[in-house]
Amino acid sequence: MNQPHIAFLGLGIMGGGMARRLLGAGFALAVYNRNRARAEALAGAGARVAETPRDAAAGAEIVISMVADDVASRAMWLGDDGALAGAAHGAVLVECSTLTVRWINELAQAAAARGCEFVDAPVTGSKNAAAAGELNFLAGGPAAALDKIRPVLAPMSRSIVHLGPTGAGALVKLVNNFVCGVQLVVAAEALVWLERSGVDRAKALAVLTEGAPGSPLFKTVTARMTAPDFTANFLLKLMAKDLGYAIEEAAACGQPLPTAATALDAFRRAIAAGHGERDMAAVVEPMRDRGGVR
Repeated sequence: MNQPHIAFLGLGIMGGGMARRLLGAGFALAVYNRNRARAEALAGAGARVAETPRDAAAGAEIVISMVADDVASRAMWLGDDGALAGAAHGAVLVECSTLTVRWINELAQAAAARGCEFVDAPVTGSKNAAAAGELNFLAGGPAAALDKIRPVLAPMSRSIVHLGPTGAGALVKLVNNFVCGVQLVVAAEALVWLERSGVDRAKALAVLTEGAPGSPLFKTVTARMTAPDFTANFLLKLMAKDLGYAIEEAAACGQPLPTAATALDAFRRAIAAGHGERDMAAVVEPMRDRGGVR
């Protein structure tokens, strides 16, 4: 494809940065967001603000969605005003959200019935990576369809990995976020343990972050927890959603995830305490409150 017209649905923390990358690369872009103000913010950069997902998809050769969950994805794609109703025969539909494999397979079937190709391509990386074009795309679906959209994914990506048939990208993304979610809770518990113990927190964290436990995630979230700075890079409530989806998908394969269940309980406590709209690192705050640590 040579500079195809693109529709982009969903302009939140991730989608907004991704859409700006496409505009910066010179693509013709129609955008839609439930909160119209987020779409209008891109008009000055050359985007056409669509009235509905169907309007955005009309005339687009590639339609990309980046939304919160299965419910939001269904609302974007299905119904009289959904993107599928406006998608042209032969368009490539790309779902970048973190969703259940069950819904991805259902959406792929609906796309095929419409005469469209479909790729599930969720991403790893958060707000800064989206803005910088450093996301990692985890793709499932036909290789030929993925090849068609590689030039469009390129301005948004550090890597594009084809993991297999439809649903493979969605599955691996849930495994990824399961591991991340558990690590987050481990980091929070470890940090609060250090704070309650009375040892020098900075020195102790230096040992951990520079040693075997010091994964990139551990370093990032402990820095946010100690600041403390919970400006949203990845919403806490979305990590809870992802852990729930992971538990569901693993159970379908006969694999229980007891560590995910424990981590999910910690995230749910944080949501109940009012931290759902903050960064995922805020999972530490209810743990601190219970111990009277600040």
